[in-house]
Amino acid sequence: MLKKILVLDDNMDILEVVHEVLTYEHFEVNSTSDSKNIVTVAENYRPDLIILDYKLMDDNGGEICRRIKSHHQLHKTPVIIFSAYTNKTDFYSFGCDAVIAKPFDLTELIDTVNSCLQLSL
Repeated sequence: MLKKILVLDDNMDILEVVHEVLTYEHFEVNSTSDSKNIVTVAENYRPDLIILDYKLMDDNGGEICRRIKSHHQLHKTPVIIFSAYTNKTDFYSFGCDAVIAKPFDLTELIDTVNSCLQLSL
């Protein structure tokens, strides 16, 4: 069975690239730009990994990560935050498992995803 990944980013170009790359790497991917119901989407989709953009137009990926990590069903799900602002924020304080700096290398994305999935076994 394919590993399931939920991706949240409000930049449609990035969302499309990440979706295509992860699908090509044989993951089942659910991509969304809507942060308002992301916890409910995660509850229903039950991903093996969640990737969140940090700076969203209507929300904050760090705070979403905090909600996920305190959720009774989702707290063990690895979360990767990606952001262009990696030198300004301590992302690990939100409880994420990894951080990817934007712009990112696709090999780095795949390596980080695989590492987080291995650690969650």
